[in-house]
Amino acid sequence: MIKNIKTTILELHSFIILWITQALSSLGSAMTNFAVVIWSYQQQGSALTTALLAICSYAPYVLLSIFAGALSDRWNKKITMLVSDSFAALCSILLLILLMTDNLQIWHLYLINTLNGLMNTVQQPASDVAVSLLTPKKHYQKVSGMRSFSNSLVTILTPVAATALLSFTSIKVVILADLITFSLAFVSLLFFIKIPKVKKHSIIKKETVWQSAKSGLYYLKNNRGILNLILFLAVINFTASIFNAALPAMILSRANGGEMALGIVNACTGIATMSGSILVTVLPSPKSRVRVICNSLLFSMSTENFILAFGNSTLIWSIGAFLGWIFIPFMSANMDVLFRMKIPIEMQGRVYSARNTLQFFTIPLGYLCGGFLVDYVFEPFMSAQAEGNLWVSLFGAEKGSGAAMLFFIIGVFGMLSCLPFRADKHIWSLEKN
Repeated sequence: MIKNIKTTILELHSFIILWITQALSSLGSAMTNFAVVIWSYQQQGSALTTALLAICSYAPYVLLSIFAGALSDRWNKKITMLVSDSFAALCSILLLILLMTDNLQIWHLYLINTLNGLMNTVQQPASDVAVSLLTPKKHYQKVSGMRSFSNSLVTILTPVAATALLSFTSIKVVILADLITFSLAFVSLLFFIKIPKVKKHSIIKKETVWQSAKSGLYYLKNNRGILNLILFLAVINFTASIFNAALPAMILSRANGGEMALGIVNACTGIATMSGSILVTVLPSPKSRVRVICNSLLFSMSTENFILAFGNSTLIWSIGAFLGWIFIPFMSANMDVLFRMKIPIEMQGRVYSARNTLQFFTIPLGYLCGGFLVDYVFEPFMSAQAEGNLWVSLFGAEKGSGAAMLFFIIGVFGMLSCLPFRADKHIWSLEKN
């Protein structure tokens, strides 16, 4: 047992260093994002204004990912990650300067998020391929579980650490913590991690960037199982983005809510994903990865949205968050393994980027719809209801009841959207070797 653990650590030595330091950097960035969301909602009191922060982050990511992947396959992965992360750090420094001079405005945050999204467009495919290069195939599921674990730990610690720093210090200290974690990750990647180069076929070397970008789309067109699975996630991402846009508006507005309640609910999301990540890391591989993916998403869509819609306390919201996220690591890990096993490593950068465009283009649309629906449809609708009305009995009468009603709508939509993909024969064909 101990010998096996030592062997695994040696085989994953470089990945473990990358994993730990990048997770710390992600924690710093997530704390800044959390603090900025609270700051913007306190300034404007608008779900749409807050949602636009996420839209600005995802729009360039979606629009340019397909070309970024083609470039990523040509560029040195380590240099690409270092440059992208450094640019993101410069954006954080700019944000800090604007705060210290009392010049920060909402449009500054939109611009900074857009620039960060642009850099993430290049960094993400390089990082995904780097993980494949640093990981033996036999450890793919373990590594997917480890990454899911660190992501969930970040989700747990972000609201706790950010709320504590905001309570006792200020948003400026949050950004300083972000810059410290970035420095640690940068130094570790620069001096202690060697990422192997990808062996390129001669035909790939002769491709133009446009041809390389198209090759990622052609690969998905000729592999319908992977394509349909990506489209499945695109639908889920649309629903989840509406949810994410409405969540701060509801919890920050409710009488039983507030900053602390939002932090606790987000922390419970992290606890759930961490628990699921531990399980998926230690459990043996499932007989059917597709079944795990479909059932995990169906369970998630069928629980959290409805519990948040009808709940009216931090405890109930936290239970909903836990149930909604406990099986997401099982979905993520098994989908990650399917992609890494099915897609040739020399094609992964461009295919992952094509995936990012198709799978994530619904995220800015979802945030836009969520913010608009809360501010201009469901909140006005609920405010016009008379006391004792059925809708008031179900969702309440105070501000935030419109967002609660929206959770009920997306719960029904999310649950029904899982069913046709669960019956898709192309997705099930991925079970074949």
